[in-house]
Amino acid sequence: MIGYVTLGTNDLERGAKFYDELLATIGAGRFMEMETFIAWAVSPTSPGISITTPFDGNPATVGNGVMVALMVDSTDKVDAVYNKAIELGAQDEGPAGPRGDTGFYAGYFRDLDGNKLNVFCMTQGGDA
Repeated sequence: MIGYVTLGTNDLERGAKFYDELLATIGAGRFMEMETFIAWAVSPTSPGISITTPFDGNPATVGNGVMVALMVDSTDKVDAVYNKAIELGAQDEGPAGPRGDTGFYAGYFRDLDGNKLNVFCMTQGGDA
């Protein structure tokens, strides 16, 4: 099981502001913070997402093919998180909407450091 996912950043303060506002959309807040690391979750016992400046001192870079998926419980929340990300300066990687006829509804974006994320929910009959 995934406990948390960590993304690299070259500007912790800028990244923290982005994720504070973005993750508040789904009720998540900071639950752990150190000088070079901040983590968010809905609760301290739920899976989380964190950002960090790289421990080795080298610049943070984006992993090709790496993506973090944030699960929510409705298409309205997918739309809200995706739209908030874009409002905060994220780059569009695929607008919120259904993907095929599988009941998968998602929006894709890249954060301010270029890390790819999606927000998704599973629907039944096309509605959540």
